[in-house]
Amino acid sequence: MRAGRVFAYGAAAGLLGDLLLGDPRRGHPVAVFGRAAGAVEQVLWRDHRGWGALHTVVCAGGAAVLGSAAAHAVRRSPAASVALTAAATWSVVGGTSLAREATAIGRALDAGDVEAARARLPHLCGRDPQALDADGIARAVVESVAENTSDAVVGALVWGAVAGVPGLLGFRAVNTLDAMVGHKSPRYRRYGWASARLDDLAGWPGARLTAVLTTVAGGDPRGAARAWRTDAAQHPSPNAGPVEASFAGALGVRLGGTLSYGGRVEHRPVLNGAAGRAVRAGSGDIDRAVRLSRRVGLLALGVCAGARLLARGATAKNPGVTKGRTS
Repeated sequence: MRAGRVFAYGAAAGLLGDLLLGDPRRGHPVAVFGRAAGAVEQVLWRDHRGWGALHTVVCAGGAAVLGSAAAHAVRRSPAASVALTAAATWSVVGGTSLAREATAIGRALDAGDVEAARARLPHLCGRDPQALDADGIARAVVESVAENTSDAVVGALVWGAVAGVPGLLGFRAVNTLDAMVGHKSPRYRRYGWASARLDDLAGWPGARLTAVLTTVAGGDPRGAARAWRTDAAQHPSPNAGPVEASFAGALGVRLGGTLSYGGRVEHRPVLNGAAGRAVRAGSGDIDRAVRLSRRVGLLALGVCAGARLLARGATAKNPGVTKGRTS
Protein backbone atom coordinates (compact mmCIF):
# COMPACT_ATOMS: atom_id res chain seq x y z
CA MET A 1 0.00 0.00 0.00
CA ARG A 2 1.37 3.41 -0.96
CA ALA A 3 2.24 5.92 1.74
CA GLY A 4 -0.49 8.28 0.54
CA ARG A 5 -3.18 5.70 1.19
CA VAL A 6 -1.63 4.75 4.52
CA PHE A 7 -1.89 8.35 5.67
CA ALA A 8 -5.39 8.86 4.24
CA TYR A 9 -6.83 5.71 5.84
CA GLY A 10 -4.92 6.12 9.09
CA ALA A 11 -5.72 9.80 9.54
CA ALA A 12 -9.42 9.18 8.83
CA ALA A 13 -9.48 6.34 11.36
CA GLY A 14 -7.63 8.44 13.92
CA LEU A 15 -9.99 11.37 13.51
CA LEU A 16 -12.95 9.01 13.83
CA GLY A 17 -11.39 7.60 17.00
CA ASP A 18 -11.10 11.10 18.41
CA LEU A 19 -14.73 11.78 17.51
CA LEU A 20 -15.96 8.60 19.20
CA LEU A 21 -13.57 8.39 22.16
CA GLY A 22 -12.10 11.82 22.75
CA ASP A 23 -9.05 12.00 24.99
CA PRO A 24 -8.47 9.34 27.67
CA ARG A 25 -8.83 10.53 31.25
CA ARG A 26 -5.53 8.95 32.24
CA GLY A 27 -2.32 8.14 30.43
CA HIS A 28 -2.78 10.41 27.43
CA PRO A 29 0.35 10.29 25.24
CA VAL A 30 0.57 14.09 25.19
CA ALA A 31 0.48 14.16 29.00
CA VAL A 32 3.20 11.51 29.08
CA PHE A 33 5.30 13.64 26.74
CA GLY A 34 4.67 16.67 28.93
CA ARG A 35 5.96 14.88 32.00
CA ALA A 36 9.05 13.72 30.10
CA ALA A 37 9.68 17.25 28.82
CA GLY A 38 9.31 18.57 32.35
CA ALA A 39 11.91 16.09 33.57
CA VAL A 40 14.32 17.18 30.83
CA GLU A 41 13.72 20.79 31.82
CA GLN A 42 14.71 20.04 35.41
CA VAL A 43 18.08 18.85 34.14
CA LEU A 44 18.76 21.45 31.45
CA TRP A 45 17.17 24.67 32.68
CA ARG A 46 19.40 27.73 32.55
CA ASP A 47 18.36 31.31 31.96
CA HIS A 48 19.87 31.08 28.48
CA ARG A 49 18.53 30.69 24.95
CA GLY A 50 21.08 28.02 24.04
CA TRP A 51 20.00 25.68 26.81
CA GLY A 52 16.38 26.26 25.88
CA ALA A 53 17.18 25.40 22.27
CA LEU A 54 18.81 22.17 23.44
CA HIS A 55 15.66 21.36 25.42
CA THR A 56 13.58 21.89 22.28
CA VAL A 57 15.86 19.69 20.15
CA VAL A 58 15.93 16.87 22.71
CA CYS A 59 12.16 16.82 23.29
CA ALA A 60 10.70 17.64 19.86
CA GLY A 61 13.47 15.81 18.03
CA GLY A 62 13.04 12.81 20.29
CA ALA A 63 9.31 12.64 19.51
CA ALA A 64 9.96 12.80 15.77
CA VAL A 65 12.70 10.16 15.97
CA LEU A 66 10.41 7.88 17.97
CA GLY A 67 7.73 8.27 15.31
CA SER A 68 10.23 7.55 12.56
CA ALA A 69 11.48 4.42 14.30
CA ALA A 70 7.94 3.14 14.82
CA ALA A 71 7.01 3.81 11.19
CA HIS A 72 10.16 2.06 9.99
CA ALA A 73 9.42 -0.97 12.18
CA VAL A 74 5.98 -1.56 10.60
CA ARG A 75 6.76 -0.39 7.06
CA ARG A 76 6.36 -3.87 5.53
CA SER A 77 2.83 -4.30 6.89
CA PRO A 78 0.17 -2.02 5.36
CA ALA A 79 -2.32 -2.89 8.11
CA ALA A 80 0.17 -2.12 10.86
CA SER A 81 1.21 1.11 9.13
CA VAL A 82 -2.41 2.26 8.91
CA ALA A 83 -2.97 1.29 12.55
CA LEU A 84 0.11 3.22 13.66
CA THR A 85 -0.96 6.30 11.70
CA ALA A 86 -4.44 6.04 13.21
CA ALA A 87 -3.04 5.76 16.73
CA ALA A 88 -0.69 8.68 16.17
CA THR A 89 -3.46 10.82 14.71
CA TRP A 90 -5.81 10.01 17.58
CA SER A 91 -3.09 10.82 20.12
CA VAL A 92 -2.24 14.26 18.70
CA VAL A 93 -5.60 15.70 17.62
CA GLY A 94 -7.94 17.10 20.21
CA GLY A 95 -11.02 18.28 18.38
CA THR A 96 -13.53 16.35 20.48
CA SER A 97 -12.10 17.43 23.83
CA LEU A 98 -11.99 21.00 22.55
CA ALA A 99 -15.65 20.83 21.56
CA ARG A 100 -16.68 19.19 24.85
CA GLU A 101 -14.95 21.75 27.04
CA ALA A 102 -16.26 24.68 25.02
CA THR A 103 -19.79 23.26 25.02
CA ALA A 104 -19.70 22.61 28.78
CA ILE A 105 -18.74 26.23 29.44
CA GLY A 106 -21.45 27.38 27.06
CA ARG A 107 -24.06 25.31 28.91
CA ALA A 108 -23.00 26.81 32.23
CA LEU A 109 -23.31 30.31 30.79
CA ASP A 110 -26.71 29.48 29.30
CA ALA A 111 -27.85 28.42 32.78
CA GLY A 112 -26.54 31.65 34.28
CA ASP A 113 -23.91 29.82 36.34
CA VAL A 114 -20.93 32.11 35.77
CA GLU A 115 -18.93 30.59 38.63
CA ALA A 116 -19.17 27.13 37.06
CA ALA A 117 -18.02 28.60 33.74
CA ARG A 118 -15.10 30.32 35.47
CA ALA A 119 -14.10 27.05 37.14
CA ARG A 120 -14.12 25.23 33.81
CA LEU A 121 -12.33 27.86 31.70
CA PRO A 122 -8.76 26.85 32.74
CA HIS A 123 -9.39 23.46 31.10
CA LEU A 124 -9.58 25.31 27.79
CA CYS A 125 -7.23 28.30 27.95
CA GLY A 126 -4.86 30.23 30.16
CA ARG A 127 -7.02 33.31 30.72
CA ASP A 128 -7.62 34.59 34.24
CA PRO A 129 -11.26 33.59 34.77
CA GLN A 130 -11.78 35.88 37.75
CA ALA A 131 -11.11 38.90 35.53
CA LEU A 132 -13.95 37.95 33.13
CA ASP A 133 -17.68 38.45 33.22
CA ALA A 134 -20.07 36.12 31.37
CA ASP A 135 -19.59 37.81 28.00
CA GLY A 136 -15.82 37.88 28.51
CA ILE A 137 -15.79 34.15 29.20
CA ALA A 138 -17.84 33.52 26.06
CA ARG A 139 -15.40 35.57 23.99
CA ALA A 140 -12.43 33.72 25.49
CA VAL A 141 -14.04 30.40 24.57
CA VAL A 142 -14.69 31.41 20.97
CA GLU A 143 -11.11 32.66 20.60
CA SER A 144 -9.75 29.43 22.09
CA VAL A 145 -11.90 27.29 19.82
CA ALA A 146 -10.58 29.21 16.82
CA GLU A 147 -6.92 29.00 17.80
CA ASN A 148 -7.07 25.36 18.90
CA THR A 149 -8.80 24.31 15.70
CA SER A 150 -5.48 25.13 14.07
CA ASP A 151 -3.18 23.90 16.85
CA ALA A 152 -5.04 20.74 17.87
CA VAL A 153 -6.46 19.55 14.54
CA VAL A 154 -5.46 21.21 11.27
CA GLY A 155 -1.77 21.79 11.99
CA ALA A 156 -1.28 18.17 13.00
CA LEU A 157 -2.99 16.91 9.84
CA VAL A 158 -0.83 19.19 7.68
CA TRP A 159 2.40 17.84 9.14
CA GLY A 160 1.06 14.30 9.02
CA ALA A 161 0.47 14.75 5.30
CA VAL A 162 4.00 16.13 4.88
CA ALA A 163 5.95 13.67 7.04
CA GLY A 164 3.64 10.88 8.21
CA VAL A 165 3.85 9.66 11.80
CA PRO A 166 7.07 11.63 12.58
CA GLY A 167 5.31 14.77 11.37
CA LEU A 168 2.27 14.11 13.54
CA LEU A 169 4.27 13.48 16.69
CA GLY A 170 6.84 16.19 16.02
CA PHE A 171 4.23 18.87 15.47
CA ARG A 172 2.35 17.98 18.64
CA ALA A 173 5.60 17.94 20.60
CA VAL A 174 6.50 21.43 19.37
CA ASN A 175 3.02 22.73 20.16
CA THR A 176 3.12 21.21 23.65
CA LEU A 177 6.56 22.64 24.38
CA ASP A 178 5.35 26.09 23.39
CA ALA A 179 2.47 25.78 25.86
CA MET A 180 4.88 24.67 28.58
CA VAL A 181 7.82 27.05 28.16
CA GLY A 182 7.01 29.40 25.28
CA HIS A 183 5.40 32.19 27.28
CA LYS A 184 7.19 35.39 28.34
CA SER A 185 7.45 34.83 32.07
CA PRO A 186 10.72 35.66 33.86
CA ARG A 187 11.66 31.96 33.97
CA TYR A 188 10.99 31.25 30.28
CA ARG A 189 11.67 34.54 28.49
CA ARG A 190 15.04 33.20 27.31
CA TYR A 191 14.75 29.48 27.94
CA GLY A 192 11.48 29.18 26.01
CA TRP A 193 12.49 31.38 23.09
CA ALA A 194 13.44 28.50 20.76
CA SER A 195 10.26 26.56 21.49
CA ALA A 196 8.11 29.63 20.82
CA ARG A 197 9.87 30.44 17.54
CA LEU A 198 9.74 26.84 16.34
CA ASP A 199 6.04 26.70 17.17
CA ASP A 200 5.50 29.84 15.07
CA LEU A 201 7.25 28.18 12.12
CA ALA A 202 5.54 24.80 12.51
CA GLY A 203 2.11 26.38 12.94
CA TRP A 204 2.36 28.71 9.94
CA PRO A 205 0.95 26.38 7.23
CA GLY A 206 -1.80 24.97 9.44
CA ALA A 207 -2.95 28.41 10.50
CA ARG A 208 -3.26 29.59 6.89
CA LEU A 209 -5.11 26.44 5.87
CA THR A 210 -7.43 26.88 8.85
CA ALA A 211 -8.18 30.44 7.78
CA VAL A 212 -8.86 29.34 4.20
CA LEU A 213 -11.18 26.54 5.29
CA THR A 214 -12.94 28.82 7.77
CA THR A 215 -13.64 31.19 4.92
CA VAL A 216 -15.08 28.31 2.90
CA ALA A 217 -17.04 26.62 5.69
CA GLY A 218 -18.27 29.66 7.62
CA GLY A 219 -21.57 31.42 7.26
CA ASP A 220 -20.06 34.60 5.80
CA PRO A 221 -17.20 33.87 3.37
CA ARG A 222 -16.78 37.51 2.38
CA GLY A 223 -16.76 38.62 5.99
CA ALA A 224 -14.19 35.99 6.93
CA ALA A 225 -11.91 36.91 4.04
CA ARG A 226 -12.26 40.63 4.77
CA ALA A 227 -11.46 40.25 8.48
CA TRP A 228 -8.47 38.01 7.68
CA ARG A 229 -7.14 40.48 5.13
CA THR A 230 -7.60 43.65 7.17
CA ASP A 231 -7.12 42.58 10.81
CA ALA A 232 -4.98 39.45 11.08
CA ALA A 233 -1.63 41.24 10.86
CA GLN A 234 -2.51 43.37 13.89
CA HIS A 235 -2.58 40.32 16.18
CA PRO A 236 0.66 39.74 18.15
CA SER A 237 0.70 36.09 17.11
CA PRO A 238 1.53 35.42 13.43
CA ASN A 239 -0.63 32.28 13.47
CA ALA A 240 -3.48 33.10 15.85
CA GLY A 241 -4.14 36.30 13.91
CA PRO A 242 -5.38 34.74 10.64
CA VAL A 243 -7.33 32.04 12.47
CA GLU A 244 -9.11 34.29 14.96
CA ALA A 245 -9.77 37.00 12.37
CA SER A 246 -11.32 34.55 9.90
CA PHE A 247 -13.44 32.98 12.67
CA ALA A 248 -14.60 36.43 13.75
CA GLY A 249 -15.61 37.32 10.21
CA ALA A 250 -17.29 33.98 9.55
CA LEU A 251 -19.31 34.20 12.78
CA GLY A 252 -20.04 37.92 12.48
CA VAL A 253 -18.56 38.75 15.89
CA ARG A 254 -15.75 40.86 17.32
CA LEU A 255 -12.77 39.12 18.90
CA GLY A 256 -9.67 40.46 20.61
CA GLY A 257 -9.48 43.44 22.93
CA THR A 258 -8.42 43.49 26.59
CA LEU A 259 -7.54 40.18 28.26
CA SER A 260 -5.67 38.96 31.31
CA TYR A 261 -3.17 36.12 31.70
CA GLY A 262 -2.15 35.33 35.28
CA GLY A 263 -2.68 38.91 36.38
CA ARG A 264 -0.88 40.38 33.32
CA VAL A 265 -3.25 42.56 31.30
CA GLU A 266 -2.87 42.75 27.51
CA HIS A 267 -4.67 45.08 25.14
CA ARG A 268 -4.95 43.35 21.79
CA PRO A 269 -6.40 44.80 18.59
CA VAL A 270 -10.07 44.12 17.94
CA LEU A 271 -10.67 41.70 15.07
CA ASN A 272 -13.64 42.29 12.75
CA GLY A 273 -14.49 45.35 14.78
CA ALA A 274 -16.10 47.28 11.94
CA ALA A 275 -18.57 44.57 10.94
CA GLY A 276 -19.00 42.32 13.97
CA ARG A 277 -20.97 42.47 17.19
CA ALA A 278 -19.72 41.61 20.64
CA VAL A 279 -19.72 37.95 21.65
CA ARG A 280 -22.52 37.42 24.14
CA ALA A 281 -23.12 34.67 26.68
CA GLY A 282 -26.28 32.72 25.94
CA SER A 283 -26.43 33.85 22.32
CA GLY A 284 -25.29 30.56 20.77
CA ASP A 285 -21.94 32.02 19.69
CA ILE A 286 -20.00 29.22 21.38
CA ASP A 287 -22.08 26.51 19.74
CA ARG A 288 -21.66 28.14 16.34
CA ALA A 289 -17.89 28.31 16.85
CA VAL A 290 -17.79 24.62 17.81
CA ARG A 291 -19.78 23.61 14.74
CA LEU A 292 -17.52 25.70 12.51
CA SER A 293 -14.46 24.09 14.12
CA ARG A 294 -15.78 20.60 13.36
CA ARG A 295 -16.46 21.49 9.72
CA VAL A 296 -12.99 22.94 9.33
CA GLY A 297 -11.43 19.80 10.84
CA LEU A 298 -13.27 17.50 8.45
CA LEU A 299 -12.38 19.66 5.46
CA ALA A 300 -8.75 19.68 6.59
CA LEU A 301 -8.73 15.88 6.64
CA GLY A 302 -10.00 15.82 3.06
CA VAL A 303 -7.51 18.44 1.87
CA CYS A 304 -4.49 16.87 3.60
CA ALA A 305 -5.32 13.30 2.62
CA GLY A 306 -6.07 14.36 -0.94
CA ALA A 307 -2.83 16.33 -1.19
CA ARG A 308 -0.81 13.37 0.09
CA LEU A 309 -2.48 11.03 -2.41
CA LEU A 310 -1.92 13.43 -5.30
CA ALA A 311 1.69 14.01 -4.34
CA ARG A 312 2.42 10.29 -4.18
CA GLY A 313 0.61 9.71 -7.44
CA ALA A 314 2.66 12.40 -9.18
CA THR A 315 5.88 10.91 -7.82
CA ALA A 316 4.90 7.43 -9.01
CA LYS A 317 4.17 8.73 -12.53
CA ASN A 318 7.43 10.68 -12.73
CA PRO A 319 10.08 8.59 -10.99
CA GLY A 320 12.84 10.21 -13.05
CA VAL A 321 12.14 13.58 -11.38
CA THR A 322 12.77 12.12 -7.95
CA LYS A 323 15.95 10.38 -9.13
CA GLY A 324 17.22 13.57 -10.67
CA ARG A 325 16.72 15.49 -7.44
CA THR A 326 18.56 12.97 -5.31
CA SER A 327 21.49 12.27 -7.61
